[in-house]
Amino acid sequence: MTAIVPGTTPTSSPRSSAARARLLRSLLPALSLALVLIAIAWLNPRAISYFGFSLMLNLAIPIALATIAQMFVISGNELDLSIGTFVGFVGCVTATWLKDAPLLGVIVLIGAIGVYALLGALIHLRNLPSIVVTLGMSFVWQGLAILVLPKPGGKAPDWLLALMSFKPPFIPFPIIAALVIAAVVHFGLMRTSYGVILRGSGGNPAALRRAGWSLLRTKIVLFALTGLFGVLSGMALIGITTSADANIGNGYTLLAIAGVILGGGEFVGGRVSPIGAVLGALTLALAASPLLTFMHIPPDWQVAANGAILIIVLAARVLISRRER
Repeated sequence: MTAIVPGTTPTSSPRSSAARARLLRSLLPALSLALVLIAIAWLNPRAISYFGFSLMLNLAIPIALATIAQMFVISGNELDLSIGTFVGFVGCVTATWLKDAPLLGVIVLIGAIGVYALLGALIHLRNLPSIVVTLGMSFVWQGLAILVLPKPGGKAPDWLLALMSFKPPFIPFPIIAALVIAAVVHFGLMRTSYGVILRGSGGNPAALRRAGWSLLRTKIVLFALTGLFGVLSGMALIGITTSADANIGNGYTLLAIAGVILGGGEFVGGRVSPIGAVLGALTLALAASPLLTFMHIPPDWQVAANGAILIIVLAARVLISRRER
């Protein structure tokens, strides 16, 4: 016969175990980043410095912005396979029209965000699979990028170069930018009433519809936000690389999806974490080149190594989810 301690219930232990599992699940993105940083510090202690972080996280800002863009789509139970080529198209516009004809460049970029909003409406109204629609759009964005910039070249606007080369004291600019991005998106999506509605469109659309909210409007807003952060990602990328190429953002699609999942997001249910997504993007940015380079892993194997890191983290999440259930 099981003894019951006074002041407790037989379910207190499972509840506390589930609470610990939820806490561990929420901390997993930070733990993954910490492990990568520890490995880098062990392999090359000189990299843990102001200059080292500025160099290692040089491309973390556009990756984080692209990851946030993908996160908005995933929060609505959709998937965007065109964000990489869209970033490349924005980069080509930024390095050409935005520098030579700023008004035209701004109009084109705003129009691109509007196209994303129309895609959200089309997917909802016609009940089309977002994977198929965005896959088709990836070829459209790629073709437009080639038309804008047939061969690598162009130049970033001077104000964008100055912004992305900003060097604040004590803390490297990529870290400050990552903190700002995470804080702003977290507040907007997780701490506001409309953010709850946006996440509810993926978590429980039927209840949202019964409450009188328009699922069409939420889908349009989510895709418009994806386009907005995709534009910011492309502009930040050109501000760092100083010139453009039609293929410059092709790898960002898988990086963005991996960053969201690594940060605790899920493909169904509207479960996402802006802070976790940024942490996932930073983890991928550090693991993609600095860590694997310090480990003397050939570039041809680095993509596979990134995939192995993602599989390990996902396996840990599965074990934690089983414990939570």
